[in-house]
Amino acid sequence: MNLKVRNSLILVLVSFIWGMGFVAQSEAGGHLGTLTFNGVRFLIAALVLLPFIRLGGQRQGRGLWRAGLICGLLLFTANYFQQEGIAQGTGAGKAGFLTAIYILMVPIFNLLFFKRKTPPTVWLGVILALAGTYLLCITGNLSYNYSDLLVLVSAALFAFHILAVDRFSPRYNPIELAVLQFFVCGAVSSLLMIPFEIVPVGLKAWAACFTAPGAWISLSYVAFFSCAIGYTLQIVGQRGLNPAVASLLMSLESLVAVLGGWLILHQTLSSREIAGAVLVFIAVILAQLPARQKAEKR
Repeated sequence: MNLKVRNSLILVLVSFIWGMGFVAQSEAGGHLGTLTFNGVRFLIAALVLLPFIRLGGQRQGRGLWRAGLICGLLLFTANYFQQEGIAQGTGAGKAGFLTAIYILMVPIFNLLFFKRKTPPTVWLGVILALAGTYLLCITGNLSYNYSDLLVLVSAALFAFHILAVDRFSPRYNPIELAVLQFFVCGAVSSLLMIPFEIVPVGLKAWAACFTAPGAWISLSYVAFFSCAIGYTLQIVGQRGLNPAVASLLMSLESLVAVLGGWLILHQTLSSREIAGAVLVFIAVILAQLPARQKAEKR
């Protein structure tokens, strides 16, 4: 199988995993503080991956710690703002749309900071994907409040994280890089958790949050699937792909979230949502055209 096709399919799988994770994050927001939730889930993910660290193969190790630190800090800030926005009231569907705006930010940031252009068909795909995601996730008027702005900030930070992974993924063992960024993200979250979430309520009240069954169900999903598997596969899947194309593929998470509600929760799909799904699908197809045309010319 062609490497780019394989990596594209990997990112589609990532979008499926993340799309199903929005519900888990919404559930967790009702039980655990943002720093507690992120600290625990990323440390669990790091420990889960640690025994498999050599399976990623040997790669240039020079600068690995720096790469892990950069990716980890971006992952921490992006997930903090996203989860805080969800915990403060932004619904899962709206959070999915606002987060998906990173598909527009990635090519813009790539041009502004790295002088790398994006093919016209990918730009068209970005516009169609944003329109489709809006139809999928937003049922009423799109109004903003403070929690929505937090999620919007997280979209910008996720865009920078995608660009950082694009830069570092070809150089390092993907599992080593994933473990390092998870430890950084989990450690920073846990350190800040003490003064901001444990001290204000007391250790006993803080620990009581973990007794809710919903908290552990949510933590288990996001730790094992969204973090350990999803973010590691992101590092693998982004190799050799234009970051704008990669972001489009991963934005399928909003489509997956809606389709998951339809298949699993037996929710109905309106004509508006079906139209949105079609637009997102067309956008992803358009994003693949530049690579195919380039391959044909060779």
